[in-house]
Amino acid sequence: MNRLTRQVGERLRARRQALGLSLRALAAKSGLSERYVILAEKGEANLSLEKLQALGTALDLSLPALVSEGARGEVDALLSSRSAAELAEVASWLRARYGAGGRGRIVALLGVRGAGKSTVGRRLATRLHRDFVELDRRVEQAADLGLSELFALHGEDYYRRLEAEALERLLQAPDACVVATGGSIVTHVDNYARLRSGALTVWLRAAPEDHWDRVIRQGDRRPMRDHPHAMAELRALLEAREPLYRQADLVVETSGVPVEAVVEQVAAVLASGDALS
Repeated sequence: MNRLTRQVGERLRARRQALGLSLRALAAKSGLSERYVILAEKGEANLSLEKLQALGTALDLSLPALVSEGARGEVDALLSSRSAAELAEVASWLRARYGAGGRGRIVALLGVRGAGKSTVGRRLATRLHRDFVELDRRVEQAADLGLSELFALHGEDYYRRLEAEALERLLQAPDACVVATGGSIVTHVDNYARLRSGALTVWLRAAPEDHWDRVIRQGDRRPMRDHPHAMAELRALLEAREPLYRQADLVVETSGVPVEAVVEQVAAVLASGDALS
């Protein structure tokens, strides 16, 4: 028994077991004898191309997947023991990671305060087995200042420069993640264009009342304090930014929708690859 026939045998057996097939069932599907299948899995059969292809067809494995080596061989060996459902999950991850130039590797959530970017973002990141990142926290870390201090001391231009640098580092990093963006990133032409070119953008759309209530529930009463026209200004802000937010790859309505339902909707789009084309 040589190394190649042993390797082929191991992948044949792993795949058969993953599909829940008996030796007899595989023999019937491949048109080969049960004895031959047993010998093939042990690495003791005289594997002709015709018989190997018959086994691969019966197991939905290509010839390269049976005989590949190196890094590709390691991947094929892992995949050979996965069920059909698990293979579908792997395929959806690969589409999200590498499809359409890899934009699905980063999911960027858009919206003003109260959109639910942090809440949805953390749960979506858990659902996708990714890191969760808040872009404004990266800006604060770079400046060693809170946002209010940053704007007071250095102004918006400085903030935008740090935002652009933080965004570029995020897009150039190899790891997949879910990122909550600053609410105003859509108003900066260059930063928003860079975000849209490198990430799958998702606008978490909500009614003004929902934005307001969510902020209040977080314990922040600043929008109401000494500011009687705050709701009117919020409505105007949302109306002004709506055309920009609608440029996102995906618009998800969140008013009256449970967080988990929002998460599942975004995950389903990623799995299908529809928004990546």
